[in-house]
Amino acid sequence: MSLGTAASRTTNPLLLALLIAVSAYVVATCRPAAAPRSYSAFVRLGLAVLLVRLAFAIALGSPIPGTHVIVTLPEVPLPHWAQGIRLGGRVTAEGLLFALYDGLKLAALLICVGAANALAGPTRLLKSLPGALYETGVAVVVALTFAPNLIADVQRLRAARRLRGRPDKGIRGLLHVGLPVLEGALERSVALAAAMDARGYGRTAAVPAPVRRTTAALTLGGLLGVCAGTYGLLTAEGGTYGIPVLLAGLAAALGGLWLGGRRTPRTRYRPDRWDLRACLVAASGAAVAVLLTLAASADPAALHPGVVPLVAPTLPLRAAAAVLLGLLPAFLAPAPARKEPS
Repeated sequence: MSLGTAASRTTNPLLLALLIAVSAYVVATCRPAAAPRSYSAFVRLGLAVLLVRLAFAIALGSPIPGTHVIVTLPEVPLPHWAQGIRLGGRVTAEGLLFALYDGLKLAALLICVGAANALAGPTRLLKSLPGALYETGVAVVVALTFAPNLIADVQRLRAARRLRGRPDKGIRGLLHVGLPVLEGALERSVALAAAMDARGYGRTAAVPAPVRRTTAALTLGGLLGVCAGTYGLLTAEGGTYGIPVLLAGLAAALGGLWLGGRRTPRTRYRPDRWDLRACLVAASGAAVAVLLTLAASADPAALHPGVVPLVAPTLPLRAAAAVLLGLLPAFLAPAPARKEPS
């Protein structure tokens, strides 16, 4: 997820390609053998988003003025109330390049999210959440595991239809695969609901009213403080009060979460302890996001190359070195080697 944050800070195609390559190498090195193979689906989704963005730029035009005309399409006349929108017309190299940078940014973000989906263990994620966020965390974990399970079901059903000599592509194949996938999703939902009810999900302990009011005040005040501090950091006028208000808001929010956890008593079987390797893996991803954010503020022209006039993007060496820090998990926490059958 930190690589996705870094991808949102730049439109440089060289840096975005480097981020995609780093995420692909980490997934190939660290993904366990039993992990769901959802990363390729996110790669295809990112490619589809990129192609759609380019198609929109060709069909609907681009707000970027350009002088290098590639092709002129027949333009459809639109009524006066649709000013600012056009169908067809000139397709310029500047507009296509701008759409390419913008679509590649979103594609890299989706691919990095897919890498986190393929590597992150939902059970470990749920264990690390405080008690106040347990119910929200369960919803997030269920959402994260939905896509891999859905992809696995589709692959299994398509393979079964191919073995039986039945079509698995096209509209007909989609209709015959979609119904069993929907049925399996409903069965998993019912089984999950029964398991959660049997384990007492959603039940809370009795907490005095003053504690509840204090928890609500700290949480709400902390979130408002975080918003105000973030706004102060993003504006020139709030540079003096941004950091103190942000730190005070974070402290109040953490205090509210700690008090809110008393309403949800939890016990942990074999608690997941963070060792030095886990801290280094988390720190490497955070370092990439922080360094790319600082680089975007220090040298915005390098991380956001212009398209008017047409210039070739350059690779900023410091930002590239920061992206390469994302390779550390591949060496710190590689997946165990598979044993060959004897």
